[in-house]
Amino acid sequence: MSMMKKNIALAFLLALSSQGQLEAQAGTKTQADAKISARTVAMHRRLLTLDTHLDTPIHFTRPGWDFADRHRLASDPSQVDLPRMKRGALDGGFFVIYTPQGARTPEATAKARDHALVRAVEIHEMAARLHDKVALATRADDAERIAAQGKIIVYQSIENAYPLSGDLGLLDSFYALGVRMIGPVHFRNNDFGDSSTDPNGPEYHGLSPLGRELVARANALGIMLDASHASDDVLDQLLDLSKAPIILSHSGCEGVYDHPRNVDDPRLKRLADKGGVIQINSFGAYLAATGPNPERDAALLKLNQQYGDHHAMTPHDTAQFVAARAAILRRYPGFERSYAQFEAHLIHALRVLGLDHVGIGLDWDGGGGVIGMADVTAIPRITQTLLDAGYSEGDIAKIWGGNVLRVMKAVEAVAATDNKSGG
Repeated sequence: MSMMKKNIALAFLLALSSQGQLEAQAGTKTQADAKISARTVAMHRRLLTLDTHLDTPIHFTRPGWDFADRHRLASDPSQVDLPRMKRGALDGGFFVIYTPQGARTPEATAKARDHALVRAVEIHEMAARLHDKVALATRADDAERIAAQGKIIVYQSIENAYPLSGDLGLLDSFYALGVRMIGPVHFRNNDFGDSSTDPNGPEYHGLSPLGRELVARANALGIMLDASHASDDVLDQLLDLSKAPIILSHSGCEGVYDHPRNVDDPRLKRLADKGGVIQINSFGAYLAATGPNPERDAALLKLNQQYGDHHAMTPHDTAQFVAARAAILRRYPGFERSYAQFEAHLIHALRVLGLDHVGIGLDWDGGGGVIGMADVTAIPRITQTLLDAGYSEGDIAKIWGGNVLRVMKAVEAVAATDNKSGG
C-alpha cells in the first residue's frame, strides 16, 4: 500500500470511526435527539431524495460486507447500506467509482484503468443481485420511475479522471457502463488539471490540454462535470468552456470556512449564473477548523499501521479496529465537528445562491458525517432544518433532488444538440 493510499485510508477511517464512537456513546442520534417531528418525517418520505456523492462502493469487496445487510457504526465504519437508506428515506444517488491518485506512468495508469472498470462492474453486480430492490439509472427521468417502484436509484460517477489518463476514449466506455458524472481531479494534480489540495501547488494553472478535451467529450456524451476537489482555476475554466451547467457534487462554502476545498461566493454565483448547483458535504475537515493534536495523530497512525489495509480486514478485525480507534478518540476528544457547522454551510449557500442552486452531497463513506448525523439514517434532520428555516415542501424537494436532476437534464440537452449538429 502506497504512503498516499495509507494517508487516505487513515483520514477515511478517522472520520468514520469517530462517528461510530459518538453513536455508540450517545445512542443513535436521529429523530429524537434532533427533535424531528412526525410531520417532517412523513414529508421527508414523500420527497425524492438524492445524494450526489456516495463512496459506498469502496466497501463492496470487503470480506463479509454486503450492501443488503444492516451494518452498525459501533463495529463497522460504513455509513450507507440498503436497510439504512430505507430507514433514512434516501431514495438513491451517485455511487462513486473512486481511484486514488497514483504515479503518472503508463503502468500505473493502466492499473488505475483496471481498478475503475472493475469498480463499475461491482456496482452493476450489486444492482443485478438486488434487482428487486435496486435499479441502475442513466437519465434524469429515470429517478422518479425507479422511486415509484420502491427501488433504490443508482446513478454512477467517477471521482478522479486519473484512470482515463492513458486513453480519453475510455470515457465513452464508462458512459456505456452508465457513468453520468466525472470529476477531473482528486487530492493531487493529474494529467487533466490542478487539484485544490496538491501540496506542490498548481501545475497548469487550471486545466491541461487533455483536461480541455475531457470537457468537450463529457459535453458531447452527456456527462456532468464535477468541480469538487478542483482548483479555483479549474473551476473558472470549466465554467468558461463547458456548454452545460457544472456541478459541485460534495463541496462547501469558503464564506463559512476558508479551506482549499471550499468555494468562494463570487465563484458560487458564477456557477449559479450558468445553471449549476453546489451539493453541500459533511466532511468534517472542510466544515470548520479544529486544533492539532500530535499525540492523537501518532496513536492513530500506529493503529493504522498495525492493521494495514482496512479493505482486507475481516469483520472481526474491523470491529476490533473501530473499538481501538474509538478508545483513542475518547482519550483525545475534540476532533468531531457539529451538525451546526454543517448547517452553516447549507444555509449560507441557500442565502447566497437561492434554492435553485443548492443540493445535498454528504460524502458518506468517504469521511462525511457530523455529531448528530453519523450515518444515512439521520438525514431527515436536514429536512427539519430546512423547514425550520422557512422553506416549503416544494423548496425542499428542489434541494433534495430536483436541482441536480434539472442540471442533469440540461447536460442531456446539450449532448442531444451536439449529436444532432454533428459537433
